[in-house]
Amino acid sequence: MRIVPGRAADTRSEQRPATVTGEAWFDPILPTADGTTITTVFFTPGAHTYWHTHEHGQILQVLAGQGLIRTDGEPPRTIRAGDTVWVPAGERHWHGAAPGSSMTHTAISLGVTRWAEAVTDYPGAADA
Repeated sequence: MRIVPGRAADTRSEQRPATVTGEAWFDPILPTADGTTITTVFFTPGAHTYWHTHEHGQILQVLAGQGLIRTDGEPPRTIRAGDTVWVPAGERHWHGAAPGSSMTHTAISLGVTRWAEAVTDYPGAADA
């Protein structure tokens, strides 16, 4: 068993420009342990991840705001505070804040995350 204490007051949020379009702040909760990584992410309006997959899937718990998530080949779907999303293993997807809203979610990533290219057709990108 491992108990992870809450975020220490002197801990700095991280930005990861190589995997996000726009401005997003990452707060690691549990750095990778036994193939699981847990991170809370704050996305500014319109900010979103690049396309990516997870070896064993991903769980997103939306804590605040409104966002979008899209599986490759399908239209984007709206997600809101209180929603939980299961992304199956190997499913190519992206997620982030809606153009007119910030969004915070906790991401529980299972196994290796494989990053791909930036999203080129993000809804409302010209407004973000």
